[in-house]
Amino acid sequence: MWTETWLMALGALRRNAMRSLLTMLGIVIGVASVIAMVTLGRAATVRVTKEVASLGTNMLIVSPGSRRGSMTKMHSFDMSDVRALAREVPGLTGLAPVASSNVRAVYGSTNSKTTAYGSTNDYFRVRNLRVLAGRDFSESELEAGLAVCVLGETVRRKLFGPENPLGEMMRLDTVSCKVIGVLESKGQTSFGQDQDDVVIMPLRAVQRRLTGNSDIGTIFVTIGDEATIRRAKDTVRGVLRERRRTPSQEDDDFYIGDTREIAKSVSSVTEALTALLAAIAAVSLLVGGIGIMNIMLVSVTERTREIGTRLAIGALARDVLLQFLVESIFLCAIGGAVGVAVGLGGSFAVARMLALPFAIDVVLIAGAFAFSAVLGIAFGFLPARKAARLHPIEALRHE
Repeated sequence: MWTETWLMALGALRRNAMRSLLTMLGIVIGVASVIAMVTLGRAATVRVTKEVASLGTNMLIVSPGSRRGSMTKMHSFDMSDVRALAREVPGLTGLAPVASSNVRAVYGSTNSKTTAYGSTNDYFRVRNLRVLAGRDFSESELEAGLAVCVLGETVRRKLFGPENPLGEMMRLDTVSCKVIGVLESKGQTSFGQDQDDVVIMPLRAVQRRLTGNSDIGTIFVTIGDEATIRRAKDTVRGVLRERRRTPSQEDDDFYIGDTREIAKSVSSVTEALTALLAAIAAVSLLVGGIGIMNIMLVSVTERTREIGTRLAIGALARDVLLQFLVESIFLCAIGGAVGVAVGLGGSFAVARMLALPFAIDVVLIAGAFAFSAVLGIAFGFLPARKAARLHPIEALRHE
């Protein structure tokens, strides 16, 4: 009986091939949209999470100014703050004070705007930066604040092109600087920021020659044990509040960012957006199901005499019900399979274009396909029941 039912259902769909294809189109679009939205949303989540992790693991980013913003002048840090943190913070594995300045880098007749960061060798470690060619700073260069620099790949490419920059002299505004190293490329962030458009110098060199003061804009703190990072964060807060003489009733005039919390917040936002986009895409799947129900109702009306003939020669109502359900399920299942293929193909193409990671989620594919089959049952039941309830005599009289 099942074989006969399937053959009859396929024959009916084949006789109206164009209508069957157009009916499936709504399911194809709906399933493809859901697959593409969820796959790309998860890919974006993975990429952003990796980018946050690339800032450094178990790291605190300490910067002046309230997180909520303030109209008062921000008070920068200084080296005495850094030394106090080095003494007091438990489990400390890295401490990198940073001063920065926007500069124009010049070599020969070529120039480019960039950002110069002054710090210690700890900066390379806490920021996961690797010196691809050359070296980092020597102790004497750090102590004396000598004008030596390590270039990001973008600066190297713009100023030196195919030439080897090591040992060459370049200018940052009016300050001559000797190139001693080149960083490994890290590319752009999801927000379009070029992580390679940087020049790194000893902290004292930037303070004395570029900014003209001893201010420190940011302090990167890394903790060896993840279990103690909360305690370390509280210690950093307590030390800085004491040194800045912040009254107990006032808010902090600095902000401590935790890379773990940043990653968690970003992931939750992207996951929420993915769920929202998937829900919007699912509406088209629902519309496709309603379209199938409408077409099946029309099909029942057109085939009333055929149904009456089957019932008159001995077919049971459940046989007619099953035939129309099979037709509906077949339309949705084939549409779901095509939709999965289109969704995966489209999301793969977009992921390659946007340089996003692409991974096939078997559970998502199985779920989308199964849901399309369920739609066939849900939206095909009403037309199938209408067909099964036809009276043979009335059906045969139908014009």
